[in-house]
Amino acid sequence: MALKLFNTMGKTLQEFKPITEGFCGFYGCGPTVYNYAHIGNLRAYVFLDILDKTLTYLGYKIKHVMNITDVGHLTGDGDDGEDKMKKSAEERHQSVLEVAKFYTDAFMKDIDALNIRHPDVICKATEHINEMIELIKQIEANGHTYMAGGNLYYDISTYPDYAKLANLNMDELKAGAGRRKVVVVDENKRNPGDFVLWFTKSKFEDQAMTWDSPWGRGYPGWHIECSAMSMKYLGKHFDIHTGGIDHVPVHHTNEIAQSEGSFDEQERAKGPWVNYWLHNEFLVIEGGNKMSKSSGNFLRLQSLLDKGYDALDYRLFLLGSHYRKQVYFSWDAMESAKNSRKALVNRTKAILDAAGGKEASDAELSAKAKEYLELFKADLENDLSTPQALSRLQMALKDSSLTPQETLTVINKMDSVLGLKLVEYAKKADSPVADDHAGDPEAKEIDALVQQRTEAKKAKDFALADKIRNDLAARGVIITDTPSGPTWKRQ
Repeated sequence: MALKLFNTMGKTLQEFKPITEGFCGFYGCGPTVYNYAHIGNLRAYVFLDILDKTLTYLGYKIKHVMNITDVGHLTGDGDDGEDKMKKSAEERHQSVLEVAKFYTDAFMKDIDALNIRHPDVICKATEHINEMIELIKQIEANGHTYMAGGNLYYDISTYPDYAKLANLNMDELKAGAGRRKVVVVDENKRNPGDFVLWFTKSKFEDQAMTWDSPWGRGYPGWHIECSAMSMKYLGKHFDIHTGGIDHVPVHHTNEIAQSEGSFDEQERAKGPWVNYWLHNEFLVIEGGNKMSKSSGNFLRLQSLLDKGYDALDYRLFLLGSHYRKQVYFSWDAMESAKNSRKALVNRTKAILDAAGGKEASDAELSAKAKEYLELFKADLENDLSTPQALSRLQMALKDSSLTPQETLTVINKMDSVLGLKLVEYAKKADSPVADDHAGDPEAKEIDALVQQRTEAKKAKDFALADKIRNDLAARGVIITDTPSGPTWKRQ
């Protein structure tokens, strides 16, 4: 089976065929660092991490690029609203760059806690102004721009495929209606969907950051940075671009128009700027509302940590839903994820101890163990189906036909993608069920007997396993076998 991904461009499940065999270059829209990332934002980066680790697992060499928007980003995608960076700097009584550094550091702390691999290239908008200016000059030379009111605009009527990604109605769009609501009418625009490439007449007094350009001193429109930086590090044509589903109708649509609007005839003949567009759905909360900073529906990762959850509880919660499905956040769901991850760690602890910490080599794996890994690979190849991949891990964990050493190998291979750090956390645990029986003077002895019973079952010594169960029952201890391993409690 080959890797298949749902391409927003065409809205179909497509086999992934990289531009260069064995290599994948991909770009993910990064954070605008004017505030903390909320847990809805962080869903996009867990999704990106699964893509990154799946491609690696499947044997691809990868180059993963992500931007940091540290120059003014307006509250509306359509060049309207407040400048988020400037507003945050004023509220914090700091410079824009100080604000950007503070929130960039906070973002990196969050992705580290979620066990997200850092992209190969993390590029800041403020460090790539020259690249943006050069790209805008190419777009201008190709006849896609006009000056009005001191600002340089992209004329969407010059790009015939503008509506393709979002399936927009161009007639409605030109009239200012349709799927993109026009909040503020810009009298300078020829079409309501036109967007600014370079501002010289800012909507705000004392704009914090400006640069010299052929169009006057000013600053870039926020869409241009992703085009300029992705092209610098991945070339004029690359494999995958990702982002949240909310980026489709405006930001990513504008990115395509300006990027391909910069192409010469030879570059156009090579094909599209990006071959595969992947988008994750929203995290929604009570009432079906998406989480957003502007609406006040805002929870930070730290909010979860303050309530006693581990960041990896949240990662497991997200992996339980497909990235293209809306996921509903609740504290009950978080509690379930916490308990599920704890059970996985406890079961891993039991297997780690039974295996003596030793993995089986690939050559030592049984046909059954290899089957689990093949099915796990097929789950990932089916558009990164993490719910099925998690289920595959849980099935392997409870399969007594595998030796502990085989199971440990399977855990490590699967967790290289799932990123739950199961073995690392298991090594920190004193006992598979110690947390559930703190203060019980016989807990360690009972744990050992429960583990002995598990090993007896794996060795098909069912007489010994039954004897241990009966002996413990006579002492008032009941064992319950669960998909994640046995648990016990006193009657």
